[in-house]
Amino acid sequence: MNPEPLIRLTKVSAKWLERILAVAIVAGIIAYGFASAAELLSMDWRSSETFYDLMYRVLLMVIGVELARTLLTHDLGAILELLAFVVARKTLKPDVDAFDIFLCALAFVALLAARYYFLRPAPEKSPP
Repeated sequence: MNPEPLIRLTKVSAKWLERILAVAIVAGIIAYGFASAAELLSMDWRSSETFYDLMYRVLLMVIGVELARTLLTHDLGAILELLAFVVARKTLKPDVDAFDIFLCALAFVALLAARYYFLRPAPEKSPP
């Protein structure tokens, strides 16, 4: 029995399932954006909690967009950016303690190191 057709079918099915999931995520982001806009308009903008809520919602939508991008591209840069937004969202919560901020800073350093190590352009080799 030749496994090639089954492998090809699995790859094509996975690719289309990822595309469908990405479209569903983007549709959810759009719906969440409209619902958030309606709710944010009714909030008291003199309170700093409203600003935190705005940032929290915007970062959640950005994370959704980055997740959809990651599903479609499978790019390491997109994955690192997704993780950076997740860490940023965690850092901006008002009830974060000092140890969590320290861990978030370490996570950012690790993400920067991973980006430098894995995504730096290859040096050009000059002819002898």
